[in-house]
Amino acid sequence: MDKTIYFIRHGQTEMNRLKIVQGSGVDSDLNEFGRMQAQAFFDFYKNHDFELVISSALKRTIQTVEPFLYKKIPFESWAEINEINWGIHEGRKAEPWMIESYNKMVGQWAIGNFDASLKDGESARQLADRIGLFLENIKKRTEKSILVCTHGRTLRCLMCLVKGQHLREMESYTHSNTGLFKVHWKSRKFIVELENDTSHLKETENK
Repeated sequence: MDKTIYFIRHGQTEMNRLKIVQGSGVDSDLNEFGRMQAQAFFDFYKNHDFELVISSALKRTIQTVEPFLYKKIPFESWAEINEINWGIHEGRKAEPWMIESYNKMVGQWAIGNFDASLKDGESARQLADRIGLFLENIKKRTEKSILVCTHGRTLRCLMCLVKGQHLREMESYTHSNTGLFKVHWKSRKFIVELENDTSHLKETENK
């Protein structure tokens, strides 16, 4: 069934602001500015006819879509769209050794080694596999308008999958807190209409 999916990244957390690595193993809350971003997105789209709201299993995504849940829209939480697990980097502010190991991993992804990961972390292939399962479920849903809140690296990987691109293209995508990626599932293929749209944040940018 044809449908439109509104994928957004969660609002800002204090760890985002302090540039501390989060990942799937850190279940942080939105900070005050992140809640303002979530409210701005809600105010912009509150009259849209979403039939289903989906978040990852982490608090920062659930809190981002919380205003929509007060409208009694059906809600589901899927761990398949959690952020990638960054292993021993999680909960730390970037240090030189972390940057070096991250760049080495991304370099491996660039040459097609998608099994490369940070120590105790998840690989690009593992991330893509679970996101792929989620997308297969989305294709089968009967709802025609779905809001999905997820995470930055997850969105980069997801965009590659919906566009049929090689996973090495993940690095070409940017993502902002509550940035919107609008995607249509039509005639059995995905069509991307918007990427990282933040027009709903114009007022918050001045605060």
